[in-house]
Amino acid sequence: MPILELQNLTKSFSGIKAVHDLSFKFSGGKITGLIGPNGSGKTTLINVLTGLLPIDSGLIIINGEKLSKILPHETPTLGLTRTFQNVRLFNQITVLDNLLLVLTDKGPIKTLRPHLGIIAQNKADEILHQIQLYEKRHNLAGDLSYGQRKLLEIGRALATDTHIYLFDEPFAGLFPEMAKIVEAILKNLRANGKTIILVEHNMTLIRELCDEVVVLNEGKLLAAGTPGQVLSKKEVLDAYLGE
Repeated sequence: MPILELQNLTKSFSGIKAVHDLSFKFSGGKITGLIGPNGSGKTTLINVLTGLLPIDSGLIIINGEKLSKILPHETPTLGLTRTFQNVRLFNQITVLDNLLLVLTDKGPIKTLRPHLGIIAQNKADEILHQIQLYEKRHNLAGDLSYGQRKLLEIGRALATDTHIYLFDEPFAGLFPEMAKIVEAILKNLRANGKTIILVEHNMTLIRELCDEVVVLNEGKLLAAGTPGQVLSKKEVLDAYLGE
């Protein structure tokens, strides 16, 4: 059984269907690339999956549970987490506390108390080493570079320890050494059986990282399959690469 399934999912804006009757099944232990030209519906789909936009029609099925409505605060319970194109952090607290907020799930005031659980602290340290920000742990998040902020947001996603990870252009604007950190994180999640949906424009990364690729165009499913199968199709080249 797929861990995530879309059945005839539709989302419109002023009569224009940004996601149009979309059906697809996502399996665990795979990285699925979600690609398509600008305006094809990629981020809209991510926003619908995480409750930032309501579903107009259709179903989202997560671990066999059929859902016609998702609220943002429900996503951790449902087993989903995400990152954003525009990084969202608590800029006025430290890098460490940004992670502890997620790990303890007690809200900013309670989390900033001095008596933090040893398990949460150890997990935060583990993630900080994974995203290579341990030496910055006491810095304010707002003082980090752009790339470091993106890594911290990915770290916050890791802190949820969920089943489905939705990454919206995590490589955009990263230096090569930071991109390698993100690649390693995605591969590790896959090795641990997680479901990863990756919105990405870099076709080299799509070929190297993804087990399967879903191509959207005007909100519709244009093609799906392995990178080798999909990226050579004429209709994909015409729609996405402009050839």
